[in-house]
Amino acid sequence: MTAELVRGQNHPLSQVRLEIRVSADTPIVAAAALSDEAGRIHGVEGVAHPGAPTQPGLEVSRQAAADHRLAVDLDAMPETVHRVSVLLALPVGGAGPVRFGAVAAPYVAVTGLDGAEIASYTITGLDAESAVVALELYRRQGAWKVRAVGQGYAGGLAELLTDQGLPQAQQLAGSINDAVAQGLARSVQAAPPRTADGDRSRQAAAPALGPDQGGTAPQPGPVPPMSPYGGQPSGGQGQPPGYPGAAADPSAVTQPAGPTAGGGPIDYSHPRRRNAAPPPPPPTAPPAAPGQPAQPVAGDATGWSMEERLYNQVWGMFEDLARTTAAYRSAVDFAESRMDKELEQVLSDPRSRIGGQGDAAREAARARYAQLVDRAREALDRDLAQLKAEADVVEPALPPAYARWDNPVWHAYRVPMETPMALRLGDLHLPEADRIRIPMLVRLPLERGLWIDSGRTESSEGLSTDAHALGRLAMETAVAHAARLLAVHPAGEFTVHVVDPAGSGAQPLAPLVHSGVLAGPPARGAAGVTDVLTRLTQRVDLVQMAVRGGAADSLPPGFDTSQQLLIVNDFPHGFDDRAVNQLRYLADEGPAFGVHLMMVADREESSGYGPLLDPLWRSLLRLTPVPDDHLADPWVGHAWTYEPTLVPPGSEVLQQVLAQVAAARTKYS
Repeated sequence: MTAELVRGQNHPLSQVRLEIRVSADTPIVAAAALSDEAGRIHGVEGVAHPGAPTQPGLEVSRQAAADHRLAVDLDAMPETVHRVSVLLALPVGGAGPVRFGAVAAPYVAVTGLDGAEIASYTITGLDAESAVVALELYRRQGAWKVRAVGQGYAGGLAELLTDQGLPQAQQLAGSINDAVAQGLARSVQAAPPRTADGDRSRQAAAPALGPDQGGTAPQPGPVPPMSPYGGQPSGGQGQPPGYPGAAADPSAVTQPAGPTAGGGPIDYSHPRRRNAAPPPPPPTAPPAAPGQPAQPVAGDATGWSMEERLYNQVWGMFEDLARTTAAYRSAVDFAESRMDKELEQVLSDPRSRIGGQGDAAREAARARYAQLVDRAREALDRDLAQLKAEADVVEPALPPAYARWDNPVWHAYRVPMETPMALRLGDLHLPEADRIRIPMLVRLPLERGLWIDSGRTESSEGLSTDAHALGRLAMETAVAHAARLLAVHPAGEFTVHVVDPAGSGAQPLAPLVHSGVLAGPPARGAAGVTDVLTRLTQRVDLVQMAVRGGAADSLPPGFDTSQQLLIVNDFPHGFDDRAVNQLRYLADEGPAFGVHLMMVADREESSGYGPLLDPLWRSLLRLTPVPDDHLADPWVGHAWTYEPTLVPPGSEVLQQVLAQVAAARTKYS
């Protein structure tokens, strides 16, 4: 039975290999501190955090997320360690909440390796605090116990670590915040939460055995993309509703039955929408026969329009795949841990170390491992089959903004009358489910600039492609993204500028230049760079002053109110210090006032600026022209392989779409 602790209460621990699970309503930072009997940390090496995630007997998540799993082996702790404190903090410097009182109470559970909860604690009573000691495992008379602490600190991690007696508290807090910022920079943008009534109805592939960021469940965020949907993960007994845990027996990982509940990505306070929850999806398919999975249909999610339902459905598929893969990986980890423990017991007994008895014990341990892994894989394959079937019906039904360039919907393209709610930037997939491609949808208007990395990546495709080809592919990727942005906006509501100081992108830019959809010819040389950056920074200044002064309707007559996109090729060529500062200003302030940045650059080429440009790279969403596993989902933090959506070789669809955009712009002007 799970012990539900209140602040100050303790509970004995009967196991030494544990997992500490953290669930929150928003991405948070998880760390753990090793201290002595007096509760003092003796050095930075005594803290496991995203920048240094492993310590003896301890491992934490590498980035901020709504769900965390911390691995603890108490037998591996040094003799000088008497307390293991679990620390939680809100990320600093982002757009998220700055105090725990603004989000739902975090939930922490201590479980065994089999997933069964030993003790849990809901951290209530927090208000202005931005960091908290959630609980501690402590050694008393040779035995370990867990205590619910719930001590919050309004001064954040620096104040918390100082209170723990760490002399280098300020420096370590800064290092943790830097590591978290780097992790967030690679995470897919989280979608805003949905109202409680906006649940997604999805029928699972199999009945459940037991009970992402959003709603009352943990928010979207790598059990470490954003959660548009709540819901119950595979397995997890004895947990509160919505807690994302692994199955109590990882060998029996299953999907939940019936509709899943949770939050989602739509802000229903939009002035053109009614201030109410959206209607449920229409009954487009007959109910499934008993014991059979439901037949997937496109638009099987809530929303006011088919576009919105498809957006929510894609996000649901994204989360489902992230969580079912996490459950499978957790089951495999459990099987490996159990086999290691059984083999260790065999080797520790001299009587069974050699001979037939020892061989039989080893074979039995390996057989149990194989059985657990096979059962977990069977459950994963069942879930993947359902997701693959859903993807097969969703992909052909996607509108142009969500569709790949090879989708027939582009052949019937017409310039839209309204801006869509999101845009497809590529596809995401995991190694366990290589045949399932999840559309990577980001909300419009863009909240972050884009960085198309023209440098070498660690993927096999990146290492096997020469530098010149990578640069050309990066520009082709940028052109495809820019063309899609132009195509999904109404005529006159999106303007593209290009800075190409050395003219190296002339060939890839030809479709944009020849179709006449650019605001002007690509700017060349240092003078061209200065001219474009000066005009756009002045525009941001003007709109910013008008908005903050409450006089947004007093902009000069003839002022172009359309969204602006600046494509920068071959950075930092042609950029002096002033131009670099202007670029950083546009990256930081531009998106809020209608100016967006798309960088095509190799970070190594700007290394001469040192750490000055680190905030610039972190503020941009990094994309690659070749497949690369650098993006993380916002629920469990898997490393997802990203593939850009490029125009198929020999296809004329891009030229046809741009021709219609240019004709509509001419008519609009």
